[in-house]
Amino acid sequence: MATAGKVIKCKAAVAWEPSKPLSVEEVDVAPPKAHEVRIKVVATGVCHTDREYLYEAGKGMKLRTFPLVLGHEAAGIVESVGPEVTQFAPGDKVIPLFLPFCDACDRCENPKTNFCRKNWENTQAGVLADGTSRISCKGQQVYQFLGVSSFCQYTVVPDTSLAKINSDAPLDKVCLLGCSVSTGYGAALQTGKVAKDSTCAVFGLDAVGLAAVMGCKAAMAKSIIAIDINRAKFEKAKQFGATECIDLNDHDKPIQEVLVDKTNGGVDYALECVGEPDSMSAALESTTEGCGTCVFAGWTETETMHVQVINILMGRTLKGTYFGGWKSAKDVPKLVEKYMEKKLMLDEFITHNLPLSQINSAFDLMKREESIRTVISLEQEDTADLHP
Repeated sequence: MATAGKVIKCKAAVAWEPSKPLSVEEVDVAPPKAHEVRIKVVATGVCHTDREYLYEAGKGMKLRTFPLVLGHEAAGIVESVGPEVTQFAPGDKVIPLFLPFCDACDRCENPKTNFCRKNWENTQAGVLADGTSRISCKGQQVYQFLGVSSFCQYTVVPDTSLAKINSDAPLDKVCLLGCSVSTGYGAALQTGKVAKDSTCAVFGLDAVGLAAVMGCKAAMAKSIIAIDINRAKFEKAKQFGATECIDLNDHDKPIQEVLVDKTNGGVDYALECVGEPDSMSAALESTTEGCGTCVFAGWTETETMHVQVINILMGRTLKGTYFGGWKSAKDVPKLVEKYMEKKLMLDEFITHNLPLSQINSAFDLMKREESIRTVISLEQEDTADLHP
């Protein structure tokens, strides 16, 4: 492409400081270095994690370095590749990944984990392998969230944090496989290993929770109980496979007691998709003794929860999941194929589509619980006069 090897001027939603709205700015995106790929971001989902790192920084989330370009759930097209990149070429459709897959370390070779650590510390710090970001604004380095930064029309990612996908895949749909849907779906199938004819409870019905419901249905669970405080989400939950919905506000006693009574001892599987300690404790305590399994898919970094030891000693299993247990670059293309074969729902998660200029509206919709997933189109912005 004509821009290969050059700095690209484009638009990005920049977080200049915590707890302040994003500002759409003109930024410079440098060419990729060794083992890096520069992509044109076509569409990006707006995840709760993006909002929490902006507005809850220092509370349940570790404080990140600012200025920062958020966004980590996206799909795009390869614009150019850096030296020593062999698996990608300009024009490839891709999904950037906050979890790497180098296919060479002991963890990538271990079927029990997906937690590759390639470039991990750098990307968590907002930089790439050389300790710098490829995005700058007004002469200042802008840090890259989780090594991705998809709230930018172009971004540069490590070649180990990128999945090449079907060239026919609609990028404004499959972008959701970069985080939420993969996480919830995998929490049920990969990490929880939900069994056929089992009883399941899903706590929280945002995108991750609805994907967990979908995963329980795919596993042919007999009963899927969806739990939330927002009844407006119940119809959507049933669309994804919930057999029953419970409004927490309808009960005076703790939800774990409600579930234990309803299921004659507790559910076989509980999937916690909220990321709050009280919800996590309730999910664990809602599982049946002897063989119940609880999976945490909701995200929090600094909070703690109280667990009575007897709840584990009596045979329950407590697990956490990161990116749903999928080996990212290896498994995401397979999930795309499931969608293309109409075996996995994505369109139904999307409640709003907005241009980058309205990115703060997406956060407002999320705060008011009026959206499941908002997808931001980065192609709608005028960049014709911004290229070198």
